[in-house]
Amino acid sequence: MTKLFASLLLFAPLHAAQPADWIVTARWVVAMDAQHRVIENGAVAITGSTIAAIGPRAEIEKRFTARRRLDRPGAALIPGLINTHTHAAMSLFRGIADDLALQDWLEKFIFPAEAKNTSAEFVRWGTRLAVLEMLLSGATTFCDMYYFEEVVAEVAKEAGMRGVLGETIIGFPAPDAKTAEAALARTEAFFKKYAADPLVTPAVAPHAIYTNSDATLKAARALAVRYSKPLLIHLSETRRENDESIAKRGMSPTRALDALGLFTGGLTVAAHGIWLDAADIAILKQRGVGVAHCPSSNMKLASGVAPVDALLAAGIPVGLGTDGPAGSNNDFNLLEELDLAGKLAKVTRNDPRVLPAQTLLEMATIGGARVLGLDKTIGSIEAGKLADLVLIDLAQPHTTPAYNIYSTLVYAAKGSDVQDVMIHGKLVVRGRTSVTLNRDAILAKAAEYRARIQTSLQ
Repeated sequence: MTKLFASLLLFAPLHAAQPADWIVTARWVVAMDAQHRVIENGAVAITGSTIAAIGPRAEIEKRFTARRRLDRPGAALIPGLINTHTHAAMSLFRGIADDLALQDWLEKFIFPAEAKNTSAEFVRWGTRLAVLEMLLSGATTFCDMYYFEEVVAEVAKEAGMRGVLGETIIGFPAPDAKTAEAALARTEAFFKKYAADPLVTPAVAPHAIYTNSDATLKAARALAVRYSKPLLIHLSETRRENDESIAKRGMSPTRALDALGLFTGGLTVAAHGIWLDAADIAILKQRGVGVAHCPSSNMKLASGVAPVDALLAAGIPVGLGTDGPAGSNNDFNLLEELDLAGKLAKVTRNDPRVLPAQTLLEMATIGGARVLGLDKTIGSIEAGKLADLVLIDLAQPHTTPAYNIYSTLVYAAKGSDVQDVMIHGKLVVRGRTSVTLNRDAILAKAAEYRARIQTSLQ
């Protein structure tokens, strides 16, 4: 028996394969980590919600035995895309008022349409429509500002999507709160309900400096500090906003908000940041403010061009956002924003070297995670991080040949090339089909809302 036992030990493997829930393989694994690893014929092992290992396919398959596999030999595996500024439920207003200046769009069309139509159920179905679109085009995390955000949170969890979700605070009667004080109370209840959720990070979202009193802005920051939650705000989106702040306060919106203490005491996400000067940028850097750059929205509303290269040079985290449909942008396609962000910067700076493809992909992944304060857990493919992953089919005429993977992903790939999406270790899109949301039911309900909204505007 002793000799037989010794013989068995001789031929036994020195290291038994570790169990994993998934092994995902791809032609390229684009890690977006500090080493900028791109692994050809690579693989990722996933255990539970977490990435267990990343490496060459042969190495991962030797180290792990998985219960399930996903093999995409013509695809790039990248971290999930992060949409740092949305108004998701406004998907149901898609296209009702285009080709207008921002203030006209808001005051003459959107605010009246919201007053007549926005309800908890409107937000539920509008968010479902938006989340379906975002998932199918590769976004795994979205940062939202709207009303009834507890309903947005319910939809995010239903879909399996990650969200930083901000309850809007605004200085006039809103669909879910008649006063700013009531909106702050709703936000506090939202904070308590989602105090430690694996997918939902609640936030407070004072709309802008020009739609809130100074007292309300200070109260929003105090609430965020009390619960250690993010604050989201629109910042210097238009020349008019900037000029009015200078005329009224003698300082830019950035300096005025800083004087109110809005950037102090916790994470701040500032959307747009177009009309910023060097002093404003220095304040944002000092206060650790992250900026959500929304190129499609800024172009469509002719708001201006954000100084993205200067922000990045200053070490300020910058992510990409789609903004909301209904005038500012009519879709949630973050891959499109990658392409536009690069070309907009190049043509306005008259320099083709500005914002190279790798930098742009960083803005949509690890950069966006930094903006939202989530870079320790998402934004790159690394062992120990959460498994938020996207597989993009590059075996297409418009993505062939692929000489530089960053260039191909940024300038050639389309949202429709997304094959599979995994969030928190769970597959939510497989083979370009949503696993968690009912596409047909959502589209049918959107058609119903279109008829109601059209009637309400007559």
